[in-house]
Parts: sequence; structure tokens; C-alpha cells
Amino acid sequence: MSVDYASRGHFDGIDMLKRFHNLSLASKTTMLAVGGMLLLAIATFFVADRALMQQAAQTAAERQEVNMRVAWSVIKGYGADFRVDGDDLYVGTHKLNDWDAPVDEVKRLVGGTATIFRGDMRVSTNVMKEDGSRAVGTPLARNAAYETVLGKGQPYRGTADILGKRFFTAYDPIKDASGKTIGILFVGIPENDVMGAIGGARWTLALSAALISLLVAGAAWYAGRRMFSPLVQMTDAMRALAAGKVDIAIPAHAATDEIGAMAEALQHFRTSELARQQAESRDREAEAAREHAMDALGQALAKVAGGDLTADIGHDFPTDYAKLADHFRSAIGSLRELIGTVLEGTASIRTGSNEIASASEDLARRTEGNAASLEQTAAAIAQMNQRIDATATAAGVTVERADQAIGVVGSGRSTADEAVQAMTRVSDSAKGIDSVIEGLDKIAFQTRVLAMNAAVEAGRAGEAGRGFAVVADLVSALAMRAEEEAKRARDQLTVTQSEVVIARGAVERVDNALAAIVDTVGEVHQLLGGIAADNRAQSSAIREISSAIGDMDRATQQNAAMVEETSAAARQLTAQVARLDAHAATFQTGGPQAPLRRPVLPSQTAAAKAPGTIRAVPVQAIADGDDWASF
Repeated sequence: MSVDYASRGHFDGIDMLKRFHNLSLASKTTMLAVGGMLLLAIATFFVADRALMQQAAQTAAERQEVNMRVAWSVIKGYGADFRVDGDDLYVGTHKLNDWDAPVDEVKRLVGGTATIFRGDMRVSTNVMKEDGSRAVGTPLARNAAYETVLGKGQPYRGTADILGKRFFTAYDPIKDASGKTIGILFVGIPENDVMGAIGGARWTLALSAALISLLVAGAAWYAGRRMFSPLVQMTDAMRALAAGKVDIAIPAHAATDEIGAMAEALQHFRTSELARQQAESRDREAEAAREHAMDALGQALAKVAGGDLTADIGHDFPTDYAKLADHFRSAIGSLRELIGTVLEGTASIRTGSNEIASASEDLARRTEGNAASLEQTAAAIAQMNQRIDATATAAGVTVERADQAIGVVGSGRSTADEAVQAMTRVSDSAKGIDSVIEGLDKIAFQTRVLAMNAAVEAGRAGEAGRGFAVVADLVSALAMRAEEEAKRARDQLTVTQSEVVIARGAVERVDNALAAIVDTVGEVHQLLGGIAADNRAQSSAIREISSAIGDMDRATQQNAAMVEETSAAARQLTAQVARLDAHAATFQTGGPQAPLRRPVLPSQTAAAKAPGTIRAVPVQAIADGDDWASF
């Protein structure tokens, strides 16, 4: 059933298309004009509607920015810093949880809605639930605003669904003194408040577009009927002219538009038809004269085809074709002179072609010897070029190895420099340790002085200071031990500094040795580079010589082939001259008749003779002037 429905729809579409084609031109034009106006009106409505929607959205976005600035101004009027204490959000000393005054103040000043979030939880808002209560304690949906503000700490602008209603929204992060995002400040405008204001304008635009389309369609229908009415009269006149009736009257049309041009064209067509009928009668008279002229000319040409150059077309030739008779007689006279000249020149051409063939064969043998010598020379130079190329390649590889050695030695020098710098830093550190040990000595000395003072005071105290005297002795012993350990550390540090100096000198000597190696390898590198450059220069020179000899070899081979073809062409020319002489002798020119001569052709064995060792090289035709000049 689905196939039948589809087929029926296809046939209905074809039937509608046929009906449209069968309509008059005025109806088609009117329908197309009305359809175009409807499409233009619909397109204009949608473009204007989209512009209104975009303008409304832009206005809402600008209003959101103003609302957000007002909201921040209201909030910061209570304090400049935000902080979190447990689940409570504070601005300055004011707790924002369940405090409706700031958000209601924002709504009073700019309209819309406002909300303060602690994290993603609403703690103060004038967004209402369906039951009429404030939406405090509800979380922020996990949408793009959540990811942008809480995830990235950046503001968000856009549209979103809030508790089942569509809003133009603006979210800004609330951050504490450390820059951490601890909440969100939100302002929003219901989308219905913005779009409702342009609803009336959209309906007015739609009704205006429909009314204008109807008025323009009616005007187009009336103008089409008036404009195409003369076209029907022109159509009837054209049908009559097509039937061969030239006595009809062409409808008058004073306008200079296409219909006026059509009327003028029909008048010209009628005039041309009258002239054509008159010309047909004249053509029938001329046809008889043409047939008589063609018969006489055909008989004369038949005699010429048989070799009789004394044929004539007679004196009763039609007057209209007198020039054709004069041209025929002139052509026959020129042909008689040409045949006589050909008969005189064929003998001299035959002698010259025989001499050219003999000279060409001698030149071919000499050219063959030169080609063989050049071929051997080219092969020897090619072998020399290969050996020089191999030497240049080996020198280049050696230069690369030298470059690698220089790189390795340079890396070793860099490592030695790093070791020297490290040892310098160790020496500097040792100086710092020495100052530390000196400080420890001073501390130990002061500790001993303090212990001695303590012992003196304990002695003065008598029995009550005996325990303190023991402590003073122990502190004195500890200070002496600290001085001994500091001395040992200083001695060990002195030895370490001496070893560092020795190691630094050794590394510097290694660096000097590596520098000498780099200089030596550099000189070797320069020598090898010079050798490689000389080899490349020799290879380039040999290559140019080889190319020149190759060009000479090819030119010699071409000359040899050209000479071979010249010799064959000379032999062929001799045969063609003999045939031409024999055929020219068959014509009757009306003068003394030369005896009939048969063509004397050279033997096929002589024509087939050619040097077998010459290579086949493509050349241009022997008639080329440049080839003969180079030969």
C-alpha cells in the first residue's frame, strides 16, 4: 500500500506540473510573481523577527550587567570582605544566611530576582517556589553556570532553567580574602518578562507582511493581464505567417518593450517572406543556366582528366558564368606551361639527385667512424668520473667523522668546565663551613666563661650551690669537648680544601689537553675539507666534459642518421623524378609531342644498402632548415 501511495503522489505531482505548463504566459507570470512576493514577505518576517529576538536578548544581557553592578554595590554596602564560618556566609560582620534585606533591596532597585549562594546552596533569595515560599536551602543545578563559577572561579552569563522557569542569568563568584570561591552572587530576569514585551510587535509585523503581500499580489495579477493581452494577438499573427499567409495585418503596438519589438520583428518577417517568394522565381531561372554551364564544364574537365590539355568549353557558355569560363581557359593555359616546364626540369633533377646520393653515402661512412670514437671516449670519461665521485664521497665521510670527533672533544671540554665550576663551588662552601666552625669556637669559649662564672657563684653560695657547681663543671667539660671537635673539623676542612685545589688543577690540565686535541683535529678537518672540495671540483669538471662529449656523440649519431636519410631521400627523389617524367609525358599540350618515356627506377638492392653499425637516433625531417645548417 505504501508503494501505491508513493506512486500516486508522484503521478499527482507530474499532473500538476503539466497543468502549470499548459497555462497561459500571463497566468504563469502572475502565479510566479504572487509566489515570489509571498516568499519575500515570509522571509522578511522571519528576518525581522530574528532581529527583534536578538535585540531583546542583547538588551536583557546589558540589563543583567547593570543589575549585577547594583547587586554588588548593595552587598558591599554592608562590608568589603566575605568569609565562611561553618555553614554561614558573612559579609563584614553581617550574616547573609536567611537575611532577605540585600536581595529584596536589589529587586526593589532594578527588578528581576537576586540570590546569594554559600557554595552551591541558596542562603538568601527572592526566587519563589510553587508554594509561594522563598527557595532558601535549595542547591544550584549542575549546569554550565555551576562548572564555570564554582569549578573555574569565573563569571557566567547566559540562560538557564531555575525551578521550572526560564531566566536570563548572571552569576559572579564570591571569594574570600585568600581568593578562594566560597559562594555565588546571582541576578536574573524571567525570560517571559523580556519576550512578552516584543510579542505585540511580532504580531503587528506578521499582519503587516500578510496585508502587503495580498495587495501586491492583486496588483501583479491585474498588471499581468493588461500587459500580456497584446501577446495573444501576436500569437495569432505568427500562426498565420507560419502557414504562409503574407497578406495578413500585423497588430499595431506603440510601446517599445519586448512585445513592441515582437510586432516589429513580425513585420520584418512578413516583408522577408514576400522577398523570399520573389527570389524563388529568380532562382528557378538561374538553375537552368547553372545546369548548362556545369554540363559544358564537366565535359571539358573529363577531357583534361584523360590528359588532353587542348580541351575547350565552347562559346555558348551562359553569360552569368563568363568569369568561370575565363578562369578555366586561364587554368588550362597555365597547366600546359607547367607540364612543359616539368618535362624540361626532370632530367636535370635526376642528375643532381644521383650526385647527392653518392656524396651522402661517403659522408655516412666517415660519420660512422667518428661516432664510434666518441662513444669510446665517453665511456672512458664516465669511468674516470665514477672513481673521482667515490674519492669525493670518502673525503666527505672523513670530514663528517672529524666533525663528530670535534663534537665529542667539545662535549668533554664542557664536562671539564662543569667539574672546575663544581670544585670552585665546593671550595666556596668550605670557606662557609670554616666560618661556621669559627662561630662554634666562639660559642664554646663563651660557654666555658659562663661555666667558670657559674662555679664562682656556686662557691659563694656554699652548701646550697653544690649541685649547681656540678652542673657548671659538666658545662665546662662540654665546652672543652666542643672546642676539640671544632679543631678537628677545621683540620679536616683544611685537608679537603687542599685536595679540591689539586683536583681542580688536574681538571684544568685535562681541559688544556682537550683544547690541544680540538686544534689538531680542526687542522685535520681543514685539510680533509680542502681535499673534498678539490675532489668535488674535479668531479664537476669531469662531469661537464662527459656531458659535452655526450652531446657531441648524440650530435654525431644524429648527423649519421641524417646523412643516411638524406641518401635514401636522394635515391627516392631519383625514382620520383623518373615517375614524374613518365607521367608528364602523357599530357597533350598542343606543341611538339615528346616521345613517351618509361620511368627508369634504381635497383632495390642499391636503395636498401645502409651501414649496419650506425645506431638509430631520433631526428627531425630532412627538410628542416636548422638540421641542414648544423650539418
